[in-house]
Amino acid sequence: MASTHLAGPVVVIGTGLLGASIGLGLEHRGVPVFLEDTSPTNQAVAVDIGAGRPVSELEADSGAQPQLVVVAAPPDVTAHVVERSLARWPRAVVVDIASVKASILAELRERGVELSRYVGTHPMAGREKSGPVAARGELFTSMPWVVCAHADASDDAVRLAKALGTDLGAIVTEFDADEHDEAVALVSHLPQVMSSLLASRLQGTDLRLLSLAGNGLRDTTRIAASDPGLWVQILGANADKLVQHLYGVREDVERLIGTLEAPTAPGARLDLAQLMSEGNAGQARIPGKHGGPPQAYAWLTVLVDDRPGQIAKLLTEIGEIGVNLEDLRLDHSSGRNVGMVEISVLPSKHDELVAELEERGWRVLQ
Repeated sequence: MASTHLAGPVVVIGTGLLGASIGLGLEHRGVPVFLEDTSPTNQAVAVDIGAGRPVSELEADSGAQPQLVVVAAPPDVTAHVVERSLARWPRAVVVDIASVKASILAELRERGVELSRYVGTHPMAGREKSGPVAARGELFTSMPWVVCAHADASDDAVRLAKALGTDLGAIVTEFDADEHDEAVALVSHLPQVMSSLLASRLQGTDLRLLSLAGNGLRDTTRIAASDPGLWVQILGANADKLVQHLYGVREDVERLIGTLEAPTAPGARLDLAQLMSEGNAGQARIPGKHGGPPQAYAWLTVLVDDRPGQIAKLLTEIGEIGVNLEDLRLDHSSGRNVGMVEISVLPSKHDELVAELEERGWRVLQ
């Protein structure tokens, strides 16, 4: 059993994807977890999958107090649940994991809540699926866990907030609440909006046209499958930060429209090239593997028969060759019973891997 910084008990209020995943992760590390949810069904499922026990069992012990309470409630009720939890367990530190921070802290201050035992946090992890059935104990492994300490928070409260992320295998980082909300508006909320806007253009499209879709469309619309109800709350709570980025997007789109309305006009092609180059420059700034500096990789595509065991065989043979995979994507050839495995490796290993795979009988496209 892995050593932990938390002793517990830990109470998790809200047993959706993130709350149940926190419970699973802590229970796996031997930290006792107790669960509560307004949905009896969600709570029962979370208990059944091993994310913890009902909070009623903790309360049955009249002297028991949790060390930490994790509020995993929707953003629009988070401040209320935090306030109630601070009063309900007067010796516990209370954290929330909502994806917006400044508005929740402001609401708690407006309510006159004593905040020495409260710290806002945000695990930057998730899935398109929701609910406890989608929970994974390893969901937070190597993912950022933001701790937003504030002036009124005690040192012990900040320590426990960091310990939660550390015990779940996350990479703990500190931001203040406004800085956090500015960051997620750009790196999380804007991508969600752009993905949803693009996917909305597919409504009513002839399926024959969509049959030509490849990884580009799938990649850029993947997060459009996210829960609308949750995103209504997130976008509304961080609207002032997000709208500033949308103003910039509007300027870029209007610029592009103006250029494409006269694509052969003097300077039009240069403007299109510049716009694409600006995208190249921005994409190159995204941190690379393990959060390190961006690095260029070489890609190759291996054709794989669409039958059981072929991808596993390919990955096994790449391991035998001794080349480390930096990234992998899977697509299917339209109209053929063939899968296409796109592999990225260090440029210095590209030619070696191609030669070795072809020698072993694999069909490689470069």
